Amino acid sequence: MPSVLTRSSFKTLQKFSPDYAPYTITKYESERTGMSVVVVDREGPKVNGFFTLATEIHDDSGAPHTLEHLCFMGSKSFRYKGVLDKLATRAYSNTNAWTATDHTAYTLDTAGWEGFAQILPIYLEHIILPTLTDAGCYTEVHHIDGTGHDAGVVYSEMQGVQNTQGELMDLRAKRLLYPESVGFRYETGGMMEQLRVLTADRIRKFHRDMYQPKNLCLVVVGQVDHTDLLRILDSFEDSILDDIPPPNAPFKRPWVESDPAPLLSKSFLETVHFPEEDESSGEIAITFFGPSCNDLIHAAALNILLVYLAGSSASVLENTLVEKEQVTSAVYYSIEIRPTILIQFSLSSVATDRLEEVEQRFFEVLRETANNPLDMTYLQDCIARERRMIKNSVETSTTPFSEPIIYDFLFAARDGSMLKADLSSLGEFDELASWPENKWQHWIKSWMSEAHHVTILGKPSAALSEKLESEEKARVEEQKKRLGPEGLKALEKRLADAKAENDREIPEGLLEQFSVPSTKSIHFIGTTTARSGAAKKLGRLDNDVQKLIDRDDSQLPLFIHFEHVQSNFAHVNLIISTESVPIQLRPLLTIYLENMFTSPIERNGRRIEFDQVIRELEKDTVDYGIGVGSAIGNAEVLVMRISVEVEKYAAAIEWLKELIWNGIFDIERIGSTTVRLLADIPEAKRSGSNMLAAVEEMIHSAPSSIVRARSTLVNALYLKGVRHYLQTDPDFIIERLGEIRDALFQFSNFRVAVVANVEKLTKPVLSWETLTADLDTSKPLNPLEKRLSRVSDAGRSPGKLAYIVPMPTIDSSFALSVAKGPSSLKDPQMPALMVALSYLDAVEGPMWVAVRGTGLAYGTSFARYTDSGQISYSVYRSPNAFKAFRTGRSVIEGFVSGKTDFDALALEGAISSIVLSFANSQATMAAAAQMSFVRQVIRELPEDWNERMLEKVRAVKVAEIRTVMRDIVLPVLTAATANLVVTCAPVMEEGLVNGFREMGFMPEVRSLASFQDSYGMEIPEGERIEAEGDEIDGGDEDEDEDEGGDDEVEDESHGDAP
Repeated sequence: MPSVLTRSSFKTLQKFSPDYAPYTITKYESERTGMSVVVVDREGPKVNGFFTLATEIHDDSGAPHTLEHLCFMGSKSFRYKGVLDKLATRAYSNTNAWTATDHTAYTLDTAGWEGFAQILPIYLEHIILPTLTDAGCYTEVHHIDGTGHDAGVVYSEMQGVQNTQGELMDLRAKRLLYPESVGFRYETGGMMEQLRVLTADRIRKFHRDMYQPKNLCLVVVGQVDHTDLLRILDSFEDSILDDIPPPNAPFKRPWVESDPAPLLSKSFLETVHFPEEDESSGEIAITFFGPSCNDLIHAAALNILLVYLAGSSASVLENTLVEKEQVTSAVYYSIEIRPTILIQFSLSSVATDRLEEVEQRFFEVLRETANNPLDMTYLQDCIARERRMIKNSVETSTTPFSEPIIYDFLFAARDGSMLKADLSSLGEFDELASWPENKWQHWIKSWMSEAHHVTILGKPSAALSEKLESEEKARVEEQKKRLGPEGLKALEKRLADAKAENDREIPEGLLEQFSVPSTKSIHFIGTTTARSGAAKKLGRLDNDVQKLIDRDDSQLPLFIHFEHVQSNFAHVNLIISTESVPIQLRPLLTIYLENMFTSPIERNGRRIEFDQVIRELEKDTVDYGIGVGSAIGNAEVLVMRISVEVEKYAAAIEWLKELIWNGIFDIERIGSTTVRLLADIPEAKRSGSNMLAAVEEMIHSAPSSIVRARSTLVNALYLKGVRHYLQTDPDFIIERLGEIRDALFQFSNFRVAVVANVEKLTKPVLSWETLTADLDTSKPLNPLEKRLSRVSDAGRSPGKLAYIVPMPTIDSSFALSVAKGPSSLKDPQMPALMVALSYLDAVEGPMWVAVRGTGLAYGTSFARYTDSGQISYSVYRSPNAFKAFRTGRSVIEGFVSGKTDFDALALEGAISSIVLSFANSQATMAAAAQMSFVRQVIRELPEDWNERMLEKVRAVKVAEIRTVMRDIVLPVLTAATANLVVTCAPVMEEGLVNGFREMGFMPEVRSLASFQDSYGMEIPEGERIEAEGDEIDGGDEDEDEDEGGDDEVEDESHGDAP
């Protein structure tokens, strides 16, 4: 019999297309359960889902956060831990989740609709009908192991953040902003002391109260089959109706029907101490209440005011407090979307003894701004630029509109009327452009300068660091004593029993009933390449775009690579070789690049001050910057980028020329930058994971590496020398900066990449004559630097070094080991290595189950860096990095020896994950264009390389995987062939040293300061003593992009970072 067509229970509430983006937004609502669905139709290979629940709690138990983790442990029909992720991996998908104060979101990141459709109902059942077993709660949330130490995935995560500067300051601000009756007051991640007593029943009750379909919104972005989507959801609703509370039962909508947050009746100024040995600088956090989040005009006005006040070095607060008075290294702003919007300012790296003074000065500047005439021309420019940036962001984002859709679901009318009003047009900017000056002044006063507020002064405390360490030692010792040998033995058995229950083998038939989806629904974005000048040496092209370029080509020898895409913007990139910069000057690149867009320039014999330069830049552009080329797969080159509307293409090139050759090396500006960067160093060193990367960089990169030369561990000494010379012999620094400019900006160092709708560009080639007119174009093009040539001897021959670096600012531990790996994507072992690492790093894969699943660490991951010929293994946020490391090695040994068999279905999943990684790299038009450039120019790979590699990956045999695990992967966990770095809380030092010695490493305990390098910059005796004593060092947070290799295998963990 033919199937009977039934009407869907999902009715359409809204359907509209924004007038500034080629997307369609549709909102549905179920008439049976009240479930909401919002689809953003956009072309591309990816389909992304955000399954969002409004979640509200009035305690610090961590129930929302722990529930987020536990939903992945099994569901009514799939009662096995890991089923969801194993199936998702095979369906070209990744799952993840985050817990915010006001909502919990579960994400599904898929290549193609077919895979998304397969996983969707299974994922939704895990959210609505999870198992929530006692055993799952015990291992995932908190337990005490057989040695008397606290562990658990969630516990380890919160242990790593609870006593950090940001967390301590934020928690105190919440307590002052909100009364006990308002959920925004609480730490939904969970406080350690409450996680230790949180029960499974409390988590189940929270799920019963909050995880109902009427409180769930599915946000889906991509090329979606709407008919198929609604069919899947109708079927899903059929399957859950008997297990959920009656859809018509009373339900109190979180936040909207809760007690509203009262406005502040007075201002608060409090000091919060955080653990830190370096007590030289602290932070200031200032919070105000703004307008209602549903007041679209005033919410937009607030955004404009914040850009005007603190959006760049030309804005009022940045210009005054950072650039001129130099009392803080930066003024950051942010907003928290809540029923009443929170406005937050952060002043970083403020001298500790001046915190109160600088806080007062902040308000003086705000009041002066509100009470004096505004720069209405600049304010109008801010409005125009904000409009441009929104258009650009929805074009370049992989998930456009997902965030405003989520907040509309949380706080606005459920009929979608506010959503349509918010997203259908940018008309609010037209209204704001007509506002008179006094209206803007009124809202600065009402929301900020004359408003009640909460100020938190964050002060570093060495004493607190010691206190926390001693208290934790005493607590654990008392716990061991209280439990006794028998109690510890019983807990060890309880943990083993819980693990055994959690890790019950999944029946093969359960997974086999789901086939690997076809790749036909994965629609990759096509771009068209054209070449001009020296780029033609890569090969002649025959297409319509190339013909257009040829018609404009006047034999200009400049290397120009065009990627033609459908876009309203032109993204102009100047790639610059750094080989000609003397090694001893490469640390000075930090100063040079910081000042590239923030220095005065000379124009027609007249000096244009830096703030005017910034304002003019912002008027012409949507984005600009300069940094290392990590994003294009080569961190040893520089990339100077400017993005503009297509009609301003020529203006972008004019800006490149003016900034490069007409920039003025101004002593005051250089001094301001130096002071600011030095002030940031104490803050930069507080992150355990960033310090891990910083030390690794110092060990494995040669001094010639610009990544190393610009790292904070170099800046800590080198910039003190710069500061000294600026005070005593400024011409010395000016001359060195001039040498850098002359070395960098030579015609033979230049390659250009343009991503745009080439058909809309006026003179796409000839416009570049502006840049090259005065250059010697006769010299041949210099080859691009290879990262491999800038690897240190220790990086080339690892296996001799191991360092333990205690840090009083962290409560957990991090580890990173590095060994030799393939140095070319064409290496014959590359396909097998790709499959091996994908297999090992899979969510609910071997490493996940052995390490994260047992609470030994929040996550682990392997990474391969073909540009430097290295492979690494990292342990992230662990209560004992040695145990996590040792367990990881045991997993690999099992596969190498043959004791552990490879799972055929998981191998299919590993290959599917590689397909997903290819889709991720080409998820938007701009990303697809960039990858085309990287493939052709940086990696010199053929056009069909992806297809060839996928063929090779699919043909990999188990024996090949076992071989690469033996020859490449196992050495990264072996003392004789790997170098090791560990950062940890001081209390962990002894145990980690002893543990790694058992594995054959010979760890040396060293301070961060011991890894610093001055690159020969002479430091006066007085300052040298300070530098050696204060451990002013840190990670590479000031650098532009990840300094890793071309294709890092990332840890896809169920974390709390959106």
